[in-house]
Amino acid sequence: MKRRDRNGEIWDFEQEMSSLSSRDGVILGLDGGTTSTVCICMPLMSFSQKLPEPLPILARAIAGCSNHNSVGETAARETLEQVMAEVLTKSNSNRSAVRAVCLAVSGVNHPTDQQRILDWLRDIFPKHVKLFVQNDAVAALASGTMGKLHGCVLIAGTGTISYGFTEDGREARAAGAGPVLGDWGSGYGIAAQALTAVVRAHDGRGPQTALTSSILDILNLSSPDELIGWTYADPSWARIAALVPLVVSCAEAGDQVANQILHDSVKDLAESVKAVVRRLGLCGEDGMDPFPLVMVGGVLEANKRWDIGNEVIKRICESYPGVHPVRPKVEPAVGAALLAWRFLKKESEAKPAT
Repeated sequence: MKRRDRNGEIWDFEQEMSSLSSRDGVILGLDGGTTSTVCICMPLMSFSQKLPEPLPILARAIAGCSNHNSVGETAARETLEQVMAEVLTKSNSNRSAVRAVCLAVSGVNHPTDQQRILDWLRDIFPKHVKLFVQNDAVAALASGTMGKLHGCVLIAGTGTISYGFTEDGREARAAGAGPVLGDWGSGYGIAAQALTAVVRAHDGRGPQTALTSSILDILNLSSPDELIGWTYADPSWARIAALVPLVVSCAEAGDQVANQILHDSVKDLAESVKAVVRRLGLCGEDGMDPFPLVMVGGVLEANKRWDIGNEVIKRICESYPGVHPVRPKVEPAVGAALLAWRFLKKESEAKPAT
């Protein structure tokens, strides 16, 4: 196959591979977030049959951050290209065998973002490959609905976003603008408020809190004054967000400051979901219609006593009793691949019979 990429070495493995004409084709699904990027390769399944359980996954590869707002466009593209090449290598495939790629990455917030990435992908893959670019929240939704775009998803990991679709294709989002613009229900937001609470307690602007000793111990610091140097030495979002388990532990132990931070986060997360539901009318005119709410991200995982995800669901149920919480059985990268598969299926069904 003629190489179509700018980074030649990444695809050198293809020159040593034999023809894959016996394979019906493969689909790539990518979930690119602020913390990590996952790519899976799955075979092109029949459109006339029910999706198999479990889904056949040929290979999986993982890499670092691919959010261009966090690491820059050049580094993000390199990460995405490397992880796609790795998963094709592991599956004994090459770009000629690919039928579709769905790339779902955080930081895709505008049609210009989508088009820029589509143009870049077109330089990499042959003309026959169908290419789809979405925000990573769309793949997370698809992971809970097996590729169907209907309902709402709440992601709360390092960052946070709520995203929803109606059955007729309308979409809406809330939050997801990054820590500077106030995604306070996110892992970064929770941890940043905890660090702020420690500093405020130290200089007399806020109440004393168990967060001080817990955070200083885990970071091996002797004084809150040293937090300033630690924070700005590497203010990456994931590094800050890694402190969330300490906040939860302090809250479970009864610390009022930590509890207030988590209560505020629950409120923010629930409000972002409710904003999407209202705008799309997912709940129906009377607010009672059922709709799926896919819950994704480490912040929403159950803890011993302080279960952030469960508290968010309780708040949403107060306004929309028809909400149906869904914990995905597959990861978002698989959701992205299922999106690509359903796009191909729809295209196939739209073709006139011959």
